[in-house]
Amino acid sequence: MKKWYDLFDRDTKALIYGMQIKAVQRMLDFDYACGRKTPSVAAIINPSGSNGFSKVFFGKGEILVPVYKNLNEAAKKHSDADVLINFASFRSAYRVTMDALKIKSLGTFAIIAEGIPERRTKEIIAEAKKLKKNIIGPATVGGLKAGAFKIGNAGGMIDNIIESKLHRPGSVAYVSKSGGMSNELNNIIGRNSDGVYEGVAIGGDRYPGSDFMDHLVRYEANPEVKMLVLLGEVGGSDEYEIVKALKEKKIKKPLVAWCIGTCAKMFKAEVQFGHAGALAKGEAETASAKNAALKKAGAIVPVSFDDFDKKINETYKKLVKKGIIKERKDPEKKPVIPMDYAWAVKMGLIRKETGMVSSISDERGEELKYGDILISDVFKKNLGLGGVISQLWFGRQMQDYAHKFIETTLIIVAEHGPAVSGAHNTIVAARAGKDLISSLVSGLLTIGPRFGGAIDGAAQMFYSAYKRGLTPHQFVDEMKKKEINIQGIGHKIKSLENPDMRVVIVKKYAKKHFKKTPLLDYALKVEQITTKKRSNLILNVDGCIGICFADLLFTCGKFSKEEAEKYIDMGALNGLFVLGRSIGLIGHFLDQKQLKQGLYRHAWDDICYLK
Repeated sequence: MKKWYDLFDRDTKALIYGMQIKAVQRMLDFDYACGRKTPSVAAIINPSGSNGFSKVFFGKGEILVPVYKNLNEAAKKHSDADVLINFASFRSAYRVTMDALKIKSLGTFAIIAEGIPERRTKEIIAEAKKLKKNIIGPATVGGLKAGAFKIGNAGGMIDNIIESKLHRPGSVAYVSKSGGMSNELNNIIGRNSDGVYEGVAIGGDRYPGSDFMDHLVRYEANPEVKMLVLLGEVGGSDEYEIVKALKEKKIKKPLVAWCIGTCAKMFKAEVQFGHAGALAKGEAETASAKNAALKKAGAIVPVSFDDFDKKINETYKKLVKKGIIKERKDPEKKPVIPMDYAWAVKMGLIRKETGMVSSISDERGEELKYGDILISDVFKKNLGLGGVISQLWFGRQMQDYAHKFIETTLIIVAEHGPAVSGAHNTIVAARAGKDLISSLVSGLLTIGPRFGGAIDGAAQMFYSAYKRGLTPHQFVDEMKKKEINIQGIGHKIKSLENPDMRVVIVKKYAKKHFKKTPLLDYALKVEQITTKKRSNLILNVDGCIGICFADLLFTCGKFSKEEAEKYIDMGALNGLFVLGRSIGLIGHFLDQKQLKQGLYRHAWDDICYLK
């Protein structure tokens, strides 16, 4: 059973906040090298994604690690995980950590981000102490318990882990500020003793969530730890707590200590060494002063960092001689992590990850397939372009009226004159001598919230309001209060008095062929409100297509509610505009080449030159 002084053991499981697949893989490689039977990563939280799985290696085979959009859901489904490794950015790490501290099953939190405002860090520390929970970081690589568990990228690559003997426990525990230097410590301790038992990098910020003493007290109480190592640095005063503890005999085990940054005295002005906390504010915070104080209090302090390894080795040998440490004999055969080389496939020594996943087509057989439909059957069944898009985009065949709607939208959005941004860019690129693809791409890259992108935006915005039960008036008022334009509403030229025939065609088709049009009906009520302010605040073509397509997904009977929402959220609907408008943009390229138009230069009298 895990004691109070142990943060981790061989059964520890973690939740990873952030889609950090490389860090996850390194943790699983460490698990495998340690001989763990079960992976230490319980789940990944990807707040910008959706629920699913991520494929990773565990030894020679591949496993699926669950991915969740929501932290609380992940913690609820994996209540055996008691560690959160928080890879959130410095902008969101505070919020994520404060929310996570409320989760009872989580007891230890590693905050990787640096640059979190100090006021926020202090709030995290205060809340963690109140709840009696452990914080490692911010601005840390984390830490590890040899042979049991490691946080993210702590310990470095697998070859360094094996060479540093981290795949099995040693007798030496260390605490460091620097994550980079902690990896160096693993190697130094591994080469000069029987290896690391546990090591923690508390982080380089001015106010770490746990300090040196928090971990040294744990190590002192742990009978498996026989020797302590401290790597401090210039700046701060945490090392003086250790000095006090040494004098009061709260730390009795041999402590080899060094504070890096002694070269700071060579500079005329104060120098900050990378970390926010690595800056001396007065003589007492210099590395030299702290090294002297530690030595006077009884710590084993080398003359310089070059002698650090020697002091560790000397101290270790004395403990062996006294019988306090019984030397471990490493097995002759080191753990083998499969190598990713083709020649070793037959030997079973490597793993080969598939480089791509595809479910929409398969060209390996005698005949190409679109999904599960042979290409010859596409023509036999007369699926048309709408049917092909339905199969390749949505993995199923919809009704004929749905296929026809897709084709109708492609025709409607194919072209809208040379003045719009996409056509303009394509024309300029063509006249600059660019090829068809380059010219087309230059036009497509203008597609966004102000040009074409409103198909997705309108579907998402209107569906969100409709789903939440807002009345059209409440929806309009909410957007006004947030000072957000309603996507899909408004046209520069068209108005109630001068309607857009494209919108008329789409509405008419949807009303005639769709089973129901709840979202379109809702949007038209919104239009009645917005046009009272200005007659050009009409439902425009992008909005109409997006909203009608959403209605199609929800009412055609081929999609579950969750599937329809997924396609709306992932931005599938905007593919209609991209595909359709490509037809017109290619037309503009061919037109300019045929007309032999020269290099475009904007007229001076159409530019407002500001002084």
